[in-house]
Amino acid sequence: MPTPADQPHARIDLNVGEWRRVSSTYVVVVIVGTLVSGVVAAAIATFLWLVAGWTLGWIALGVIAVVTVVSLVIAPRRARSIGYLERQDDLLFRRGIMFQRFVSVPYGRMQLIDINRGPVGRMLGLADLKFVTAAASTGVTIPGLPDADAAELRDRLVELAESRRAGL
Repeated sequence: MPTPADQPHARIDLNVGEWRRVSSTYVVVVIVGTLVSGVVAAAIATFLWLVAGWTLGWIALGVIAVVTVVSLVIAPRRARSIGYLERQDDLLFRRGIMFQRFVSVPYGRMQLIDINRGPVGRMLGLADLKFVTAAASTGVTIPGLPDADAAELRDRLVELAESRRAGL
C-alpha cells in the first residue's frame, strides 16, 4: 500500500484530525508584547522629534500609534490562528491570518524540543514549545501552551522522536 511519502505530489490534508489551539490567555501575552513594542518605538520617535530635532518625528509617532492600535485590534484573532495537529508521522503547525504558514515536522527529524517561559507567560502559567531539526528553516515554536500541556507534549514528542530515529 503506497504511503504519502511514496507519492511526491501528494498534498497534506489539513482537515484530518483535531487541531489544538493555544491557550486563550495567550492573547494577554500578545497584547503586552504589542504595547511594550509600541511604547518603546513611540519613545524613540518622540526623542528624535523633540530632542534630536527630526522634523518628521511627529509623522513617525503617528504611524507607530496607528500600527500599535491595529495590532492590538487583531491580536485576539492572531492568537486564535495558532494551532497544531499531532499526526501519525509528524506534527503539523499552523499560524497566520492573512499569510498562513503550515509546517510539518517529522518526529524522526526532531533533534531538540525546548520549553521557554517569558516573564508575562510565566505569570500566566504559559510556556512556548520549540522544536529544532537539522534544517534551520524548520524551527517551529508553539507559543501559549499551559505549562502542564507543554511538558506533557514535550515528553510525548521526545519519546516519538527517539522511537522514529531508532527506526531509521
